Amino acid sequence: MTGTTDAAPHLRILAVCWEGGGNVPPTLGAVRALAGRGHDVRLIADDTMRAEAIEAGARFLPWKGAPNRPDRSPDSCYVRDWETTDPVAGFQRGCERVFVGPAQSHAEDILEALATEPSDILLGTDMLFGSILAGEIAKLPTALLASNISLWSLPGHPPFGPGFQPARSAADRARDAEAAAMAERLWDGFLPGLNATRAHFGLAPLAHVREQPLSAGRHLLATSSSFDFPTERLPDHVRYIGPLLELPSWAQERWNERRTSPPAREMRPLVLVSFSTTNQGQADVLQRVISGLAGEPVEVVVTLGKALEGLCLQSPANVTILPHAAHDDILTKARAVVTHGGHGTIMRSLSHGVPLVVLPMGRDQNDNAARVDYHGAGLRLDPSVPPQMLGEAVRRVLSEPSFAERAAALARAIAAEGPGPARLVAEIEDFVLRCSQRDLSAA
Repeated sequence: MTGTTDAAPHLRILAVCWEGGGNVPPTLGAVRALAGRGHDVRLIADDTMRAEAIEAGARFLPWKGAPNRPDRSPDSCYVRDWETTDPVAGFQRGCERVFVGPAQSHAEDILEALATEPSDILLGTDMLFGSILAGEIAKLPTALLASNISLWSLPGHPPFGPGFQPARSAADRARDAEAAAMAERLWDGFLPGLNATRAHFGLAPLAHVREQPLSAGRHLLATSSSFDFPTERLPDHVRYIGPLLELPSWAQERWNERRTSPPAREMRPLVLVSFSTTNQGQADVLQRVISGLAGEPVEVVVTLGKALEGLCLQSPANVTILPHAAHDDILTKARAVVTHGGHGTIMRSLSHGVPLVVLPMGRDQNDNAARVDYHGAGLRLDPSVPPQMLGEAVRRVLSEPSFAERAAALARAIAAEGPGPARLVAEIEDFVLRCSQRDLSAA
C-alpha cells in the first residue's frame, strides 16, 4: 500500500458518480476521505446524491445533459432489471441507458465542469464510459473507482458475469474463453456508438469497447484482495484499496436486541437477512427466505432499505422486520447472513467474520457469490430454491464450524490490509504526484 504523507499537496478533485444503489456509498466514502484529508472535492452526480455529497464534504454538481435521477423510486431507475429475467437483456439495457449509450452527454457535462474550474485529477467510475472519455479528452490524470470487484477480468480470473470459479482444467479454460468471447461481442455491440462519440471529440476509433478503460491511469478496486480470487500478476494500473463501507444515508435505525427479541429467545442464533437497497424484484425471494426460516430455532432480523420499505411481508414470530436499520450493530451478534450477494453487504458481513448464504439475482452478485463459495465462507444457492432448502442451508452454515472459521479468517485478512478510505487517499495522492513528475521530466 502506498503511504500518505503529512505534507500532501492540496488537490482539486472532480469526482463522478451515478445513482445505481450499491455504488453510491463507496463513492461517498471516497469523497468523505478525500475531503477529510483537506482536498477540494467536487462531485458531479444524480440529484439523488446532493444532500449526501454535501454532508460528505463535496461541492455538488448535478448532471445537466446526461441522465439524472430525481429520486430513488423504482420508476426512475435506469436499468429496471426486475422487468426481465434475461441477464443478457439486462446488461444491454444498462449499457444503452447509462454505461455506454449516454457517454457523449456524460463527457460533455464533465468537460463543462472542468472548463468552469480546473482540477488536478478526475476520479471517474469504471461503469460510466463518458467519465473515462472526458479524462482522455481533457488529458487529465484519471483514476477509476470500482465499487466492487473488477469489471474486467484480471489475469487468471474467469470472465465477469456468470459467477464461475477459477479454471482448474482444460474444459474450464475453454468455458472461460467462450464466455469471454461472448462478453466481448456484447460489449462491442455498443462500439459503433462509442466510436461515433470519440469521433465527435476528435479521438481515434477503438477496435473494442474494452480498450476505453485503458485510457485511465489507475483502476482502484474498492474490494479486498483477500476476498478476490488470487492472481499471479496484477496489472500495473490496477490497485486494491479495500472496501469503502460507508453507511447508506437511510440506515439511521439502530438495532436493539432486547427491544426486538424477548429475553427467552435471545440465546438463539441470530440471522441477518438483507436483499439490496434497490428494487430487483426480490419480494418473492425475500418472502421464501422468511418462510424457510420460520420453523428454524433462530432469531431473524430482516432489513429492507429505502427501495423496499413499503413491502408487505408475512412475518412469523421469530422474524423482526426493520425498514431502515444499519447492519453493523446486528452483525456484532449475527451468526449468519442471508443475502442477494451485493458487494457492500458481503464485505460488511465478512469484515465482521460472519458467514453467508448467498442467493445471487444478477449484476455483480454471481461473481461475489462465487468468491464466498471459493473461500468456504458460505454457501451459494439459486434464488428459486424452495423455503425448505433455504432453511437447510442456514442450518448447515450455523452448524458446520468451517464456515465461521473461514469467515473469521477473511475478517482478519481484510483488517490486516488496512482501512479502505486511507488507502484510497494514498493512491490518489501518489498517482497525482507520479503524473506531475512524469510531466516535469517530459518538459
